[in-house]
Amino acid sequence: MFNFLLSSEQNLANFLKHEKFEKIFILSGKKSYVGSGAKKILNKYLKNKITKYYFKCSPYPEISELKKIIFSLRKFSPDLLVAVGGGSVLDYAKMANVIENTENLVKQIINSSYLIKKKFTQLVAIPTTAGSGAETTSSAVIYIDKIKYSLESEIIKPDYFFLIPKLAINASKKIKSSSGFDSIAQAVESLISKKSNYQSIKFAKKSLNISLKYYLDYLRKPNFENTSAMCFAANLAGKAINISRTTAPHAVSYPFTSLYNISHGHAVSLTLEKFLKFNFINCKKASCNFDLNLRYKSIFNIFGIKNIVELENFFIEMKKKAKLESNFKKLKINLSLNIDSVINMINLQRLQNNPINLNKKDIKTKLRKSN
Repeated sequence: MFNFLLSSEQNLANFLKHEKFEKIFILSGKKSYVGSGAKKILNKYLKNKITKYYFKCSPYPEISELKKIIFSLRKFSPDLLVAVGGGSVLDYAKMANVIENTENLVKQIINSSYLIKKKFTQLVAIPTTAGSGAETTSSAVIYIDKIKYSLESEIIKPDYFFLIPKLAINASKKIKSSSGFDSIAQAVESLISKKSNYQSIKFAKKSLNISLKYYLDYLRKPNFENTSAMCFAANLAGKAINISRTTAPHAVSYPFTSLYNISHGHAVSLTLEKFLKFNFINCKKASCNFDLNLRYKSIFNIFGIKNIVELENFFIEMKKKAKLESNFKKLKINLSLNIDSVINMINLQRLQNNPINLNKKDIKTKLRKSN
């Protein structure tokens, strides 16, 4: 895979001017395509190309929308697919580019029996948020009947990606807060995941060192420096979780997104420090091939703190400054009424990566205490 980290507009221009790309399919959200400045940039270099635009991407990847994108993409038959947007848009593109047959697609995804043979065309990912790292991962998220599933294959990774900070700087503060926090959560979870290794640890630590320095400044007064830093940090976090995958906070977050329409990063923030504390308290019960206590000490060192209580308070204060509400009642989440629905929609695959074995009963107890 060819990477153009922190690319200039000229890098993208040179790429799109390549003579072999005659038909280009642009996948994006209409609002973000214009608001990010992507339209202004791309239109200059698409004048002599046969171009089709698909702007109806839903905020969270849904199976009905995916089928429409697949149909439109195959009918147009482009030389190049360009995905411009946040994690959802990039995930749509990654899936649409490798799924040939939509017959019984729901059953295939639920049973993980889909067969990915090859890409339909070359895929370029251009993120307009600093958060998901989807441009560098081999997985994509899809919701079926409000339950989250994943497609995973090395084949679905974009062939190219361009990180252009000027596109992310125009995102709303709400998107910046949520996506930036998601990047931080990804990196922290990666460090304690059962699947973590030397390479994922390296990516995660570097990501955290950058994002902890720039995240709040990026929210308060975004400029080229802090936006560039957050784009790079998100990319590194994406590389980390592509190896290690995420843990309990992510596993539990998806029902909050599908049931209450809470953005992904915000949903992850609802339980991050709670599960980090739970895992630390139960270090002796860890079922991973590394010393979890020592791993936590390395996390404390990165955050410049001494213990788990300080880490918990760090995230509570960070969320206040980022205006990420953590109170379930203020978010109109009534767990007393809906806790069984939330529990039944938890992503068990991600839960298996948690260093402490958890079952739905454990999580139910944990969420009730948080309500």
